[in-house]
Amino acid sequence: MTTDRLSSVSPSTAGLRESATFDRATIAAIQRAAETGVYDIRGWGAKRPLPHFDDLLFLGASMSRYPLEGYRESCGTDVVLGDRNAAFPLHLDIPVTIAGMSFGALSAQAKEALGRGASEAGTSTTTGDGGMTPEERGQSKHLVYQYLPSRYGMNLEDLLKADAIEIVLGQGAKPGGGGMLLGQKISDRVAQMRTLPPGIDQRSACRHPDWTGPDDLAIKILELREITDWEKPVYVKVGATRTYYDVKLAVAAGADVVVVDGMQGGTAATQDVFIEHVGIPTLAAIPQAVQALQELGLHRKVQLIVSGGIRTGADVAKAMAMGADAVAIGTAALIALGDNHPRHAAEYERLGSAAGFYDDYQDGRDPAGITTQAPELAARLDPVEGGRRIANYLRVLTMEAQTLARACGKAHLRHLEPEDLVALTIEASAMARVPLAGTNWIPGSGL
Repeated sequence: MTTDRLSSVSPSTAGLRESATFDRATIAAIQRAAETGVYDIRGWGAKRPLPHFDDLLFLGASMSRYPLEGYRESCGTDVVLGDRNAAFPLHLDIPVTIAGMSFGALSAQAKEALGRGASEAGTSTTTGDGGMTPEERGQSKHLVYQYLPSRYGMNLEDLLKADAIEIVLGQGAKPGGGGMLLGQKISDRVAQMRTLPPGIDQRSACRHPDWTGPDDLAIKILELREITDWEKPVYVKVGATRTYYDVKLAVAAGADVVVVDGMQGGTAATQDVFIEHVGIPTLAAIPQAVQALQELGLHRKVQLIVSGGIRTGADVAKAMAMGADAVAIGTAALIALGDNHPRHAAEYERLGSAAGFYDDYQDGRDPAGITTQAPELAARLDPVEGGRRIANYLRVLTMEAQTLARACGKAHLRHLEPEDLVALTIEASAMARVPLAGTNWIPGSGL
């Protein structure tokens, strides 16, 4: 069959069969690697199908359980984070927080919008690598200050302005790896905050420079407590891998709150091979974290925040039913701000992408003005309007979670429990440790 003939016939009609091992995306990746000699860097998170919250269902009330009336009976949503040791824990109206995303990865306008939206909804936001901007602090009622291996932008004055401190040991998209911020996003302001030359690629360290293990972490946490007069909660964030052991060690070191980030979590930039092949799904990480806390007798006393692929109120409710005290959103918050919006379709196409597919956050050419440092692009994002969108999205997540909790007869989101869930697949059942739907069987449990 000639080339001209093939071009006018669909592959299936021509009898062509795509390889499951060497599909077109894999072939394109091999060809790109052969042409350039460099590995692929991108943003976003894992794109492969993974067991996730969609593989779980709630058992709504009927006869054996009594549902709550949505318009007359309340369902609480508040959460307290960090009351194990801190004099001033965070009191949030909703259990959905904004995850750490740096100024540098995001524009100053985007960081301000996240602060505005979180404050309006009664929750917290987080600084990310690269330090604290006045815009973010000024618009954030509750701001968590990330303490990262790079120490970029870290200074004592800003740390004391924060409402909590989050020591970052790992990230779901790249546990065991450091961050990246490519030179095209190192503007003069970003460079000044990070004490770097402008326009030069920045690669963050994968581990903290002044300690190497859990005993050293305990010393660091004590140091931070003393610096802040024991007022501020100290979080420890880990990328989901050996979650059971990491949570136990974080708690033993003195963490008030543990943040577990599953491999569906996003990133501004890292190697594609990291995103797709390191870490474990969020669904598998939660039960391990909860088990660790329960064995220590500290479940609900040391709070658990879960992140990595949270999209809907159903995800929020399911994570909490599995044992989380709160969740954090990152990628979903950027989408709520306007990232990947169809109104930018023509500009995404000129970048060689499309709305819904754009993940080249490292390039700094985001037409939505969110993941860029280009002044003309960043100016497109109105922080006030962006904050309104974030607040709306947070309210919807909360209302959806409340709807599901009421259907299960629960008067507060924290009353949700594993008994309210069943799984649709054997994989999800084994990972989430809830029965396969229609059975009492949990694979691997021996029951």
